[in-house]
Amino acid sequence: MTVASDPTTKPLALVTGASRGLGFALAAALAEAGWHVLAVARTSGGLEELDDRIQAAGGSATLAPMDVTDDKAMAHLAASIAHRWGKLGLWVHAAIHAAPLSPAGHIAAKDMDKSIACNLRATATLTPLLEPLLRAAEGTALFLDDPRGGEKFFGAYGATKAAQIALARSWQAETAKIGPRVVIETPRPMATATRARFFPGEDRASLADIHEEAARLLAAL
Repeated sequence: MTVASDPTTKPLALVTGASRGLGFALAAALAEAGWHVLAVARTSGGLEELDDRIQAAGGSATLAPMDVTDDKAMAHLAASIAHRWGKLGLWVHAAIHAAPLSPAGHIAAKDMDKSIACNLRATATLTPLLEPLLRAAEGTALFLDDPRGGEKFFGAYGATKAAQIALARSWQAETAKIGPRVVIETPRPMATATRARFFPGEDRASLADIHEEAARLLAAL
């Protein structure tokens, strides 16, 4: 997906979870393709690294070190987008909490609470905030599925990720005729830090490169 390179005509792409992994790669690829990227994540260092990469490639970005589970911060983010840009061309929702693997009978309450807050509730908070901005631009929301629901030891992560995608599918069905466009893609297994925690010792040579995967996903849009 390529757009005009003139900074005065750049559409806006919001990437939540942009400081690492696939979110980082998608943000970098979007900037290279001509989007102005609004990059959101809790990790300032990762955002600064992203900004360095984007600027080196001649792109542009606005960094927003925010926590997607902070309702007030997300309301402020949406209000800022409305005030400065008036619309939003693309929302890539890559923010995720990957709780430690655990038998269902031993899930720590704090891990489940964090999973629900990031993987489900933040999605439910952001969707109504961003929907009018996306609709104003005839924009697209991209969700990234990871179908781990029901797998052993993936209770907290799998259940909340499945719930996130169920919410996205409801939104997709509701807006099919009126917009915004909602796209749900399943990335290939990638050599990310999150996957390394889930599958320590895995042969990473067979895993997809995050930047190649980002290019594939954006091309599908």
